[in-house]
Amino acid sequence: MDENLNNNGFRVNAKVRNVAVIAHVDHGKTTLIDALLKQTGIFRSNQVVAERVLDSSELEKERGITILAKNTSINYKGVKINVVDTPGHADFGGEVERTLGMVDGALLLVDAFEGPMPQTRFVVQKALEQKLRLILVINKIDRPDARIDEVYGEVFDLLVNLGAGDDDVDFPVVYAEARRGFVTSDVEAAKKYSGIQNKSRFSPDVTPVLDSILERVPAPYARKDLPLQMMVSALSYDDYVGRIAIGRIHAGVLEKGAPVSICRPDGTVASGEISTLWVFQGLKRLEVSQVEAGDIGAITGIEEVSIGDTVAGCDNPVPLPPIKIEEPTVVVTFKVNDSPFAGDEGKYITSRHLRERLLRESRKDVSLKVEGTDEPDSFKVSGRGELHLSILIETMRREGYEMAVSKPEVIFRAEEGHIKEPFEYLTINIPEEHVGKVMEELGPRKAELIDMQTEGDHRARLSFLVPTRGLFGLRPVLLAITKGTGIMHHVFDSYGDHAGAIVTRRTGALISWETGTVTAYALRNAEQRGELFVSPGEKVYAGQVIGENSRALDLDINVCKKRHLSNVRAVSSEELVRLTPPRIMGLEEAMVWIDQDELVEVTPASIRIRKAILDRQQRYRLRKPENAGEDGIVY
Repeated sequence: MDENLNNNGFRVNAKVRNVAVIAHVDHGKTTLIDALLKQTGIFRSNQVVAERVLDSSELEKERGITILAKNTSINYKGVKINVVDTPGHADFGGEVERTLGMVDGALLLVDAFEGPMPQTRFVVQKALEQKLRLILVINKIDRPDARIDEVYGEVFDLLVNLGAGDDDVDFPVVYAEARRGFVTSDVEAAKKYSGIQNKSRFSPDVTPVLDSILERVPAPYARKDLPLQMMVSALSYDDYVGRIAIGRIHAGVLEKGAPVSICRPDGTVASGEISTLWVFQGLKRLEVSQVEAGDIGAITGIEEVSIGDTVAGCDNPVPLPPIKIEEPTVVVTFKVNDSPFAGDEGKYITSRHLRERLLRESRKDVSLKVEGTDEPDSFKVSGRGELHLSILIETMRREGYEMAVSKPEVIFRAEEGHIKEPFEYLTINIPEEHVGKVMEELGPRKAELIDMQTEGDHRARLSFLVPTRGLFGLRPVLLAITKGTGIMHHVFDSYGDHAGAIVTRRTGALISWETGTVTAYALRNAEQRGELFVSPGEKVYAGQVIGENSRALDLDINVCKKRHLSNVRAVSSEELVRLTPPRIMGLEEAMVWIDQDELVEVTPASIRIRKAILDRQQRYRLRKPENAGEDGIVY
């Protein structure tokens, strides 16, 4: 039998395998890829390589998470293995969905102690929908609390519950400590490994993973005789060559310099020409003259190309089925910064700058939606969660943009006359002594307890079904309740009936009375009113929120007031003022802390909270009962 034919008689590209690495956040995907690259000769023996080499952006390195899917390749036994590293966080599920169409198999990583988590369920479900061949990698077997047999059973049950077929559950299993690059296919050896103190006598070896890929993942179809079809699944940008479109060639041959047609999801067709053609070799792009069906390539020369477009031949171009992406669940309003300090710290401050940058982001992030509003200086941006949107905002501020953003709101749906809202599957791992307080906090957030299990070290794992609204601001509260020992994960579950009113903030704001410089004398009196966000010497403006009131109402106070001096009380005799350190909020915390009538002002140098209406008298007029809504506040 021809080695380039599969069991069904279809011709395949036997020298290529396409595989993704999928898992819950922090289960070791990027670390495993590091080990694969190091042990297959991608780096020199004496080369210094940073950890998580594929996490290339500043935010990925700072947060220790993968935000964007990455492509690389490995050569093993004469076969080129294209590897796609995918994000593990639920908010970046759009990255997972669009990249799984490029591969035929997936390495499913699961922590040897934690087992399947909420995002594991999401990525497995997407992999089954794409009919990918799975290889289970039980990672972190060096943990003394590893539950290797139990975790295997939990993954098997998960697949069965998701409707997997007989071939899907007949997956090979390997056991790994990705950090050291040690992998074994022997379950007994894996169990002994976790109990051995001196692990240095085990040589790094990732060949069991690579052998499993060659055996389990099918070679891609090589439909070279058919018209060209390439699905654009990722976009990049280079200052020299412009936009780079990345995707898998499903049929035909992609050739450098060839004219092509761009089939868009809306049915329109444009023309273009391929200027440069690359394939991935390790961490680099290798320029080639053609790429055959089954491989993954990158092209330049077509500026107006977006994710989901099909690059096809000029004669009778036929588009591929569009990429299916889950709809956004959270929306934030971006506004031009109109505070008194606008333009002092940023480079891009106009609505034109804001619009162009948001539209550019929406073209490469298929799970992001940008819409105009009735106001020319405002834009509604919808995404998969508060982290998804906050990463975009943080990226923009580092690029020099100024903006004001509203409180995240969920996207409601109307179905058969009923209001539906998004619900998420929430898992919380906490010490047992904090269970009562956590349950007390989640009650008003309309969370429904689904499951509770006791784990080692007197810890409990609680599973809830909770409205997305109920998650806003939960993370800092959970950290405070559990004194930093709590761990929470959540993933979108479904749309359900509206759960009713949820109050996540029960206090008012302390608002600056005037524009000026904050003084220690004024703050000494102000801190009796609540918790402060500013320090002496900072510049503030009228309408800026400078603290959290201990009561439910907003309160305007003067934090720029100076102590009156006389010939009796001189500056040199001013008593030393001791103040409580201010509360410094990060971007995500500020976004979920604000109320409906407040905004977060974001600049490259500062994150401030302000009232949407800065004028104090106008806010007082709108606060009157006859103008208020059901909750007594005008939004």
